[in-house]
Amino acid sequence: MGRFSNSWTLAKESWGVLRQDKELVAIPVASAAISVVVAIVFGGGAYFTLETVTDPQVGDSLEPTPLTYVVGVVGLLVIGIVAQFFAGVLIAGANERLAGGNPTLGSAFALARKHFWALTAWAGINVTVGLILSAIADRTGPLGDIAMRLVGMAWNVVTWLAVPAIVIEGHGPVEGIKRSVELLKRTWGENVIAQAGLGLIGVLVMLAGIVVFGALSFVLPFVGIPLLVLYIAVASAILAALGGIFRAALYRYAVGLPNGGAFPDAALAGAFRPKSGVSKFL
Repeated sequence: MGRFSNSWTLAKESWGVLRQDKELVAIPVASAAISVVVAIVFGGGAYFTLETVTDPQVGDSLEPTPLTYVVGVVGLLVIGIVAQFFAGVLIAGANERLAGGNPTLGSAFALARKHFWALTAWAGINVTVGLILSAIADRTGPLGDIAMRLVGMAWNVVTWLAVPAIVIEGHGPVEGIKRSVELLKRTWGENVIAQAGLGLIGVLVMLAGIVVFGALSFVLPFVGIPLLVLYIAVASAILAALGGIFRAALYRYAVGLPNGGAFPDAALAGAFRPKSGVSKFL
């Protein structure tokens, strides 16, 4: 089985799980909606902290104050907490199904709430790392920006299983990161391909809708544009739900937990085949 075909199999099996628990799609929708509201609130707050600076040559301009940065950082932190908590809710629901249960939104939220402070602390760590990388990139020019982007991508890869570690096994934020790195040592190459494969599927799904409804927008803009926006919103929610199920299943397999027959062992084994010669660098 090829690597990307293996990812396609895992995506199809994730879809099978989602068909049993369609309510899981509501979780990324709620996360996105709350994040937008938070962004508007803190964005407006940051705007009102700007000060007017008068320059005789260019006129008045708005410049950030120290309070602007404080409001901005707090806003990013709140958005990060929302994103990681709802990711935890999604993984909690998927984990319950894979463990043989019948999840509801209530049961998924109840499990995630038990780990709220661990997820909050993990969100704080994640946002802090992002801000540090961004600050370094701003001070090191184009090459530094590229380097920091690569470091950021590497950070996302090695911490990909941190949330499942917190929700499924009850680890704290630091232990969750260590657990994620530990598993990555044994799954480096195939794990990355599994993530990339699901990402590629998402890109293809999005591209198909953009092509179809984008073309319709040129002919009937009042019909095509709303349909395009609706398609992107629905597809994003479904892909996010599939990603949560996918991540929960891979984590359970990696730590030796059963998946209730929802995923073929061969497909999961393909996603977590040990890679020699890499783990020693992690």
